[in-house]
Amino acid sequence: MALLELKKVSKNFDGLTAVNKVDIDIEEGEIVGVIGPNGAGKSTLFNVINGFFAPSQGEILFKGEQIGGLRPDQIAGKGIARAFQQSTLFMEATAFENVYTGFHLSYKTGLIKQFLHTASIRREQKEIKKKSMEILEFMGLGALHNEVAKNLPHGHQRILCMCIALAAEPKLLLLDEPVTGMNPSEKQTCKELIRQLRDVWGITVAIVEHDMKVVMNLCDRIVVLNYGQKIAEGLPEEIKNNKSVIAFYLGSGGLQDAA
Repeated sequence: MALLELKKVSKNFDGLTAVNKVDIDIEEGEIVGVIGPNGAGKSTLFNVINGFFAPSQGEILFKGEQIGGLRPDQIAGKGIARAFQQSTLFMEATAFENVYTGFHLSYKTGLIKQFLHTASIRREQKEIKKKSMEILEFMGLGALHNEVAKNLPHGHQRILCMCIALAAEPKLLLLDEPVTGMNPSEKQTCKELIRQLRDVWGITVAIVEHDMKVVMNLCDRIVVLNYGQKIAEGLPEEIKNNKSVIAFYLGSGGLQDAA
C-alpha cells in the first residue's frame, strides 16, 4: 500500500478544470517531483492534498485512510505538512520563535492548564523548545536561532519555512518550489537537506519545482502535469527523454538545462 494514493482526483472552479482525474501513488521513503508549465495544476494539486481545496472528484488516501475533504489542520494532524511557495514567516520573530510557534498543532495540554502554567505545560514547553532547536540544528540554522527572520538571507528564509513545516512532525512533506530565488550554492545545500530529511528522518517528500537541474538530480520519480492532466510519470531519465514531455514542457533547451 502506498503512503499517499490519489485516485482520479479532479478539482473544478466554476467550470474550469484545474486538476483532471489525476492518479498518483507515492511510496514511503520516496522523493517525488511534480513538474509542468505554469498553470498546469501543480500547486492546485498540493492544495487539494493538504486540504485547502476539497476535491471535486476522486479519492485521496493517506496510509489507507480517506482524507479528501478534511480541513488542513486535520490533515496536518494525520502527518502531512507543507512548505509554501511564498515565504510564510513571522518576519519580526527569531528563527527559534518561528519554529516554536509551528509546534502549536502538537500541544496536548488544554487552554486552562496553559493559562495556569501548570507542571504539565512547563514540561511540554521544555520539550517543544528542545525539538525546535533540534530541527534548526539539523537544517543548518542552529547558530542563527536568535536571528530575526527578516534579517536572514533569502536562502535561509526558505529553509526556515521548511523548519516550520517540520514542526508538525510529518510523515509526508509537500514542498512548493523550495529553491525559488536561491543561488547555486543555496540550491545545492537545499537539495542535500531534503535528501537528509528522507535518509535520516525517514520523511517522504513530494516537491513542485521549475528548476529542472534540481528535479532531475534530486527526485526518485517524476510526475508531469499539463492543463491539469498527468501526461507522464517515471524515472528522471525516462522523463527527460519522453517525447510528450519534450513537446509540452521541456523542449530542446530545457533538456540541455536539465542535463
